[in-house]
Amino acid sequence: MTEVLLAAVQDAVGRYSDPVFGTDLATAGAIHDVHLEGSRAVVELRLHFPADRYGPELAAALEQYLMAIDGVESASVTVNWDVPIATVASGREPIAGVRNIVAVASGKGGVGKSTTTANLALALAAEGATVGIMDADIYGPSQPKMMGLTGRRPTSVDGQRLEPLVAHGIQCMSIGFMVDEDDAMIWRGPMATSALNQLLGQTDWQNLDYLLVDMPPGTGDIQLTLSQQVPVSGAVIVTTPQDIALLDAIKGLVMFRKVSIPVLGVIENMSMHVCSNCGHKESIFGEGGGSRLSEKFDVPLLGALPLDRRIREETDDGRPTVAVDPDGAIGKAYIDTARRMSAALAAATGSAATAFPKIVVEDN
Repeated sequence: MTEVLLAAVQDAVGRYSDPVFGTDLATAGAIHDVHLEGSRAVVELRLHFPADRYGPELAAALEQYLMAIDGVESASVTVNWDVPIATVASGREPIAGVRNIVAVASGKGGVGKSTTTANLALALAAEGATVGIMDADIYGPSQPKMMGLTGRRPTSVDGQRLEPLVAHGIQCMSIGFMVDEDDAMIWRGPMATSALNQLLGQTDWQNLDYLLVDMPPGTGDIQLTLSQQVPVSGAVIVTTPQDIALLDAIKGLVMFRKVSIPVLGVIENMSMHVCSNCGHKESIFGEGGGSRLSEKFDVPLLGALPLDRRIREETDDGRPTVAVDPDGAIGKAYIDTARRMSAALAAATGSAATAFPKIVVEDN
């Protein structure tokens, strides 16, 4: 009888479909131990993404699920987590103090990529991860203002490496810390890429689980430098639902695939506007664009984020939404998206190519 009950519990745990993984726990490889203590089902899960908030939610839901099994009188589920180092292309030197680098990119400007980066970083930190932001938009750095660090300058202990500035628990580095806010960066591509390499490699990052790189729009020198020379674990594409944004988002997605960087998924920003006065919902920029991109290229739709005045106001004030109200509806949307992103990165571990292809530009 005990063996039959144990088999039923093991089967039920394995078939449990988790919305963050997008699959069952067995397929996700999240089951560490299942056993019985009399009529009590005892389960230990081990997730490979931060889950300080999500772990108790998952445990409670699975316990309730197991209680429906005939013969199970009680259930106890423990959820532990760690953040492994994802596989990257060989020949790329790791960056000291950084476990995983995720590029947050878009094909065009104006889709809210920098705002999304800041809130994703805060969302991962809310789940217990140690997180940094590298502002790679040399010509238009936004993170100093968004993170409330305008006018601050990094220091150096040894005269060689820069200490990242910290805001809301996030380690940050940006060319915007080195220049006045109104200065224009009139640099050619080689100078910009050299500056990016220096900022990435000479910053004294402290034990980061994730470094999110806020990429400049497009598919130019900086993007290629990052993908060819830096151990990027995965990339996320931010778009809006409108067709013109999708056209450019596709170019960014295809670029990462050509240089063998896993695309973790698509984030549809400004997906829906909800009137603050009457609650009317309107798809100002169209609808379903992120889903179509996801289906066409077989990548997950990580989240659909709202168009809301508060997001703009809070980032302009240097206090992004997740820092201000992580338990509000918008904050939860960012946290859900960050969970799916980190779970997708864990699933992609080992899927990166062993070597980057040589990129050759040919005239046809």
